[in-house]
Amino acid sequence: MKKMLFIYNPNAGTGLLKPKLSDVLDIFVKGGYEVTVYPTQRYHDALAKMESYEEEYDLVACSGGDGTLDEVVTGMAFREKKVPIGYIPTGTTNDFANSLHISRNILEAASTVVNGAPFACDVGMFNDDYFIYIAAFGLFTDVSYETKQSMKNVLGHLAYVLEGAKRLFNIPSYHIKVTYEDGIVEDEFIFGMVTNSRSVGGFKGIIGRDIVFDDGEFEVTLIKMPKNPIELNEIVASLLIKQIDSKHMYSFKSGNVRFESLEEIPWTLDGEFGGEHDKVVIKNKKQGLQIMVQEKMIPGLSARPKIEEDRDI
Repeated sequence: MKKMLFIYNPNAGTGLLKPKLSDVLDIFVKGGYEVTVYPTQRYHDALAKMESYEEEYDLVACSGGDGTLDEVVTGMAFREKKVPIGYIPTGTTNDFANSLHISRNILEAASTVVNGAPFACDVGMFNDDYFIYIAAFGLFTDVSYETKQSMKNVLGHLAYVLEGAKRLFNIPSYHIKVTYEDGIVEDEFIFGMVTNSRSVGGFKGIIGRDIVFDDGEFEVTLIKMPKNPIELNEIVASLLIKQIDSKHMYSFKSGNVRFESLEEIPWTLDGEFGGEHDKVVIKNKKQGLQIMVQEKMIPGLSARPKIEEDRDI
């Protein structure tokens, strides 16, 4: 039989996996796998398990929120032998799963893990770390890892909105020089994100519809510091109708982007705290991750010319 390592976060979301765990394992075994099960015990435990296991596995599956997936992806990125990753989303937001049409139905997602097809999508390098779908700084980026889990479970997306609303009256800004293949941008920003996702914070389409997951490029969105309440309202309005406001935002694609600031800025990677940095280099590792998806739902593969992975700025 093929071998699978299954890592799951028993505290993700509202604990939806627990009553269906036996059914999930039954699907895995019927799919031809001998399964080793590991419930995470603490923060970054999934990453520690990924870095330390010595057995030979044909597939690593995980269940939890975006944070759990991020830890498994990061751990896999550091391993010499890489195998496909299967994902059962049970978190509050599950942005990456939404983007790849991975079902929120636990048993359907479990079936995709063993019966789906591997899709080679891009993965991001953030200095010496990794992320799978978003690296961001500024307004609201600390919400996901500061919001109490109990509040997430009860209120869902509303928890993020309520926590974020508290920050509207005291908006910090950062003077940042941003360098990418096609030029340099330098300005005061309240928010910035480098993404490979159709969904951010549970909101779909906020970046646009022309998102390709395997093209070697990220979507970069930077929001300028509003000079007055009218500009702030214009920014909020453009986000609500899912349009880029060129007066107040920069938007471009890049496979290699550098951020330089005078002060250390806190970043979030896939909804988890990514440290404080005054210099950040983000590189797209084209098709660096294999994730199991429904074969009929595989996002359209890129028809663009091959992009060199390690272009220096």
